[in-house]
Amino acid sequence: MKSLSDAATLYNGVKMPWLGLGVWRAQEGGEVENAVKTAIRVGYRSIDTAAMYGNEVGVGRAVRESGVPREELFITTKVWNTDQGYDSTLAAFEASLQRLGMDYVDLYLIHWPVAGKYKETWKALEKIYRDGRARAIGVSNFQIHHLEDLMADAEIKPMVNQVEFHPHLTQKELRAYCSQHGIQVEAWRPLMKGEVANVPEIRELAAKYGKTPAQIVLRWNLQHGVVTIPKSVKEYRIRENADVFDFELSQEDMAKLDGLNRNQRFGPDPDNFDF
Repeated sequence: MKSLSDAATLYNGVKMPWLGLGVWRAQEGGEVENAVKTAIRVGYRSIDTAAMYGNEVGVGRAVRESGVPREELFITTKVWNTDQGYDSTLAAFEASLQRLGMDYVDLYLIHWPVAGKYKETWKALEKIYRDGRARAIGVSNFQIHHLEDLMADAEIKPMVNQVEFHPHLTQKELRAYCSQHGIQVEAWRPLMKGEVANVPEIRELAAKYGKTPAQIVLRWNLQHGVVTIPKSVKEYRIRENADVFDFELSQEDMAKLDGLNRNQRFGPDPDNFDF
């Protein structure tokens, strides 16, 4: 992991950049378009959106206007909970492509494990993948038991599991399970809603390495082999988040960050959500 262009290799051979831009809560229109264009200009090649974010149109427009060929970018979107089910997922995917103005995505995810629906949803993702309209398919917010249940009937196993991951939620067992099954873990909310700056141990490491607390935690993500997609709409922060390829945390300091785990979520619990 020497630069923004470095990528993980998914089990089907598709290359997925280690670091990308998340656009959750980026407003449709100018805000998300400027953020995406800035990120691409800085060197990001991965953009993560979702139908629920309401900004797929802006992401697509920014990609087209960026001047970078589509095939050099890695675009992720997700099917929302109310669209889950076989036929409704296929329709939702078509709607996402239309909003993005694209004829394929690089990664399509099930956003949350909606009980009683995610297996049928996965069948739709398998069709989308076989039809060549998504280069990779995966899930988001799936615990081990969700993955076991899904894979009991799946013909294609997920290539990615995007989950909340940060020093207060290290997901050690889940990461080990995914590694065992060749599923790439991807982190959302890696910076704990900005709370990383308030953790004394992280601030100490930031001073030691001459980096910001956010850069320390993003580097910790990458050294754990976790793809990460910090969200920002501010140019200086988009640049700062990408400046994590010129240093390496020692094993001792990695362990120090691992020791901060509290099994604390800043987002919803995948076993207890109602949306």
